[in-house]
Amino acid sequence: MPLKDRLQEDWKQALKAKDKFRADTISSARAAILQVEKNQGAASVDDDTIIEILAKEVKQRREAIIEFEKGNRQDLVDKANAEIEILLSYLPQQLSEDEIYEIVRVTATEVGANSMKDMGRLMSAVMERVKGRAEGKVVSTIVKEHLSK
Repeated sequence: MPLKDRLQEDWKQALKAKDKFRADTISSARAAILQVEKNQGAASVDDDTIIEILAKEVKQRREAIIEFEKGNRQDLVDKANAEIEILLSYLPQQLSEDEIYEIVRVTATEVGANSMKDMGRLMSAVMERVKGRAEGKVVSTIVKEHLSK
């Protein structure tokens, strides 16, 4: 089942179950997808694009958590964490740091990246391989660590 259809079905199920929080979270994800479709002038986007959109939604919530913590708003931190959990269920299994490090090591060898000046090229190649399965910030840290050796 395409991811867009799965979101639609899960949204309907959440409404039927009167799970307002889950329905609202899925609805906001669907709205983000619809916005991208309108911006691109496309009738529908593919699963890879939806994964990118959902990963961006997760990233936005993680960034918001930092601000909520600064403002001592634990209620908003908890809400954002719960939303992240729901959104992560639609993304591919997230990679561990060890798995990311291995991908970075192999990719660096393939593209011939061996110094910090190759970081952009290596990041581009790695992000293409881990699309939707790892956060860019984590990948960047591991790439920097690898290139500084």
